[in-house]
Amino acid sequence: MSVVVVGTIGIDDIATPSGQVREVLGGSATYAAIASRLFAPTSLVSVVGEDFPPAHHETLLSRDINLDGLRVESGKTFRWGGRYHDDLNSRETVFVELNVVDNFEPRLPESAAAHRFIFLGNTAPTVQMGVLDQVCDECFVVTDSMDFWIEGQRRGVTDVFRRSSLVVLNDQEVRMFSGELSLTSAVAHIMHLGPRAVAVKRGEYGAALAASGAWFFAPGFPLSEVVDPTGAGDAFAGAMLGSIAEAGQPTDAALRRAIVYGSVVASYTVESFGIARLATLKRSEVDARYCMFRRLVEF
Repeated sequence: MSVVVVGTIGIDDIATPSGQVREVLGGSATYAAIASRLFAPTSLVSVVGEDFPPAHHETLLSRDINLDGLRVESGKTFRWGGRYHDDLNSRETVFVELNVVDNFEPRLPESAAAHRFIFLGNTAPTVQMGVLDQVCDECFVVTDSMDFWIEGQRRGVTDVFRRSSLVVLNDQEVRMFSGELSLTSAVAHIMHLGPRAVAVKRGEYGAALAASGAWFFAPGFPLSEVVDPTGAGDAFAGAMLGSIAEAGQPTDAALRRAIVYGSVVASYTVESFGIARLATLKRSEVDARYCMFRRLVEF
């Protein structure tokens, strides 16, 4: 089975206590697609400007990502700058330049429209709904969002969640959307809308999954140093969906295994700036750390 990733491709400036980088390849779709390709054939649907560096394009192409759905339009590529504080749990957005993303209307190419596993990256709910109108009812759709859309376009976010198979949010966003302080109640509120499952990203504390009336928790992998958390959540979601596609069916066992694989790939992603570690990651390395995860929770 194959995966279609829809979202942003950008050029990032990142500063953390470990240092800083400029003009690096970023965007939700970039992280998710590079993570997904470790498990299943992956197509990317996004837009960039005429200034998009050829080297960045080659990075995506050389990872065997299908770029039939990537459009190059007049204007500048989406740009984002962020600065992380000492604890790496708080981040300051220095600048956001939407540029060509501001008028992004994704169109799935014929090669991607029939794929059964779709990731709707963190974009405006109107963009996500436009993709949902192009996919079949049998598709397994994983949807990501953020506080910006929840605060400003709650109705649109709600409509997208109603048509999603699995919703991915961090613990703060789950509570914000639902208005519930209890994580259990907050997740139940979202699942009442219709999704089959909800995955909760918990940063250094791992991830949680609610599905089929049961909970599953995966720990955060113990790392001696975190260099850059940028894109870890998108890599988590991409790897998770890639693992589900590899399994062929979103069974409860496949969903739980996917949560662990997502946590594994996210743990590698934070070891370097941007996509540097993720882009060189091999499946053998992922499987080795997956086995270490199993030993972490065995008792």
